[in-house]
Amino acid sequence: MNLAAAGDTIAAVATAVAAGEGSVAIVRLSGPEAEAIGRRLFRPAGRRQAWDSHRVLYGHVHDPASGECIDEVLLLLMRAPRSFTRETVVEFHGHGGVVAVQRLLELVLAAGARRALPGEFSQRAFLNGRLDLTRAEALSDLVTARSRRAAQLAVAGLDGGLQRRIAALREQLLDQLAELEARVDFEENLPALDGAAVGAALAAVAAALRQLVTDGDRSLLLREGLRVAIIGRPNVGKSSLLNALSRSERAIVADLPGTTRDLVDSAVVIEGVPVTLLDTAGIRSTDDPVERLGIARSREALASADAVLLLHDLSEGWTAADEALRAEVPEGLPLLVVGNKADQAPGAAGQGLAISARDGLGLTALGRALLTCCGATDTGNLALALNRRQRDLAAAAAAALDRSLGAADEGLPWDFWTIDLREAIRLLGEITGDEISEAMLDRVFSRFCIGK
Repeated sequence: MNLAAAGDTIAAVATAVAAGEGSVAIVRLSGPEAEAIGRRLFRPAGRRQAWDSHRVLYGHVHDPASGECIDEVLLLLMRAPRSFTRETVVEFHGHGGVVAVQRLLELVLAAGARRALPGEFSQRAFLNGRLDLTRAEALSDLVTARSRRAAQLAVAGLDGGLQRRIAALREQLLDQLAELEARVDFEENLPALDGAAVGAALAAVAAALRQLVTDGDRSLLLREGLRVAIIGRPNVGKSSLLNALSRSERAIVADLPGTTRDLVDSAVVIEGVPVTLLDTAGIRSTDDPVERLGIARSREALASADAVLLLHDLSEGWTAADEALRAEVPEGLPLLVVGNKADQAPGAAGQGLAISARDGLGLTALGRALLTCCGATDTGNLALALNRRQRDLAAAAAAALDRSLGAADEGLPWDFWTIDLREAIRLLGEITGDEISEAMLDRVFSRFCIGK
């Protein structure tokens, strides 16, 4: 976004829009002309309604050109600086759906507002000092949360815990940088600096950052989830397992081999971790061109998955075909072997965990085993969580501190210590927004949804 244009008035639909879905829709405006546009389009019901800030007005939106009534709405006026963006904000709360809300937005744009870019409301809140960058990103994480645990971590970010933690670590580095730079310029006039103490302080911050990175890796599972490909010979119960885990009939279940001809996916949450299950076509040799296409897509899903669940039939035992399938799993990809149809083969020996997709036997243990296989356990004790951008910056800052400590170990002069120390401070400033370029801001907020 061109920051020079931040003084204009922007508008967007701030709620999800779908035909026949959603009883209420909100069109949001922010900027110097927001109230004027609201007055141009809105006619209060009755003459006694005052246009006071933070007061809800009831009335109708009319097309100024034709006088046509577009919708019955509530209007909320929030004058600057007491708003989310610290600009004057007007919200029209009208009926949901598609047609009415789009007509209302068109009138708002025709009256002088500009269509908001993704995340532009939040970006203005940041630029106007209403939000720091970590809180703004936590808002986006809350909107896109795919599980209750992910939403809890996003709310923790809204409270400023991450901002305070990163800011405190950055302050410690700034203190050490000040001591080092003072010795570079005025060492003969100052007491001798304890290099070991400085190194210990830098090492402590590096260790704290590495712990945040580790927590960030675990929190990414809560935010982004796992893609798990279910593979197996035809008719071992892959579709039945997907339906049992998702508690819905997403896949066709029949006693005919080769029933699944295409990928079927289903989103579930296992102990707080979002998991997308991919029911693949049974991988086998076949002359059926349609089935061959489904098998090709199964192999593509296998290559892109975060983990693989190999299902085999306990009533038939472990076969050479099952072993051949296991050989197709890419090396290093987490693999969980599960035997299905335990109800039909009581006491049968098989490889891996034993379940019955039809009766629901062993499904809880299966979920836990899958998370353990993927290293997705122990996410419940996370107090703070970094998103991918923040995690990468924290890792880079820790690496910069390691380089600074390397200069210390080599006995290099103080100014060599400061080179990578400054870089670590800059990287932490990018997390909090204290040191971030306009281009990087645009990249961060472009990932937000429109209207937020």
